[in-house]
Amino acid sequence: MLESLNVQTVLESGGIFTLLYVLLLSFVLSTTLAFVYQKTFRGLSYSRNFVQAIILISIVAAMVIQSVGDSLARGIGIMAAMAIIRFRTNLKDPRDTLFLFAGLTAGIASGAYAFGVAIIGTFVFSSAALILYYSPFGPDKSFDGMLRFNMSINNDESKSLERVLREYCKSFSLVTLREIEQGQRLDYAYHIKLRRKKTHEQLMYEIKKLEAISGVNLMLQEATVDL
Repeated sequence: MLESLNVQTVLESGGIFTLLYVLLLSFVLSTTLAFVYQKTFRGLSYSRNFVQAIILISIVAAMVIQSVGDSLARGIGIMAAMAIIRFRTNLKDPRDTLFLFAGLTAGIASGAYAFGVAIIGTFVFSSAALILYYSPFGPDKSFDGMLRFNMSINNDESKSLERVLREYCKSFSLVTLREIEQGQRLDYAYHIKLRRKKTHEQLMYEIKKLEAISGVNLMLQEATVDL
């Protein structure tokens, strides 16, 4: 505790070196959060831009706190300036919001010279995210991608489709089912996980052989989709 207080005292009087230390610490901590987010991500809409936003927002927050300092007037001025900015990004997953807020908090703590809070808080948050990911509270299944196709309502190939899915997929789960073409066809969306030694090309080839099915489309989880 005493050593951290001494470091804090030296840094507060360090001028440009203090700023560099604060920004570098913000970058390191937020990069750690981004790395943990990337390793624990499960979904089909992974965004590199969002991962970069976790890192950059921490640096921006540290700059804002450094600019305010102990000045009430500066704080009010910056609040008024920031009120002009509107963030229109809609985060569908609450977990994404938490990681973004964690990056923001790490930057605020670093800018306020609460280095112990920033470092320990980031470490505990990252550890908790990893523990939850590998615990029973984490995802029980991981999928390779999403398979979409449409099929006419009046057909006898439902059993053939199920046979193909069971042959090529270790697990599959119906995500959405909706009517198209005025109720004449059904649009299916499945999360799938292939069996070993089975390829996506083989699965799509077998499904396309079914005459009642059309519009086959497979979106892989590994693909980067910026939403």
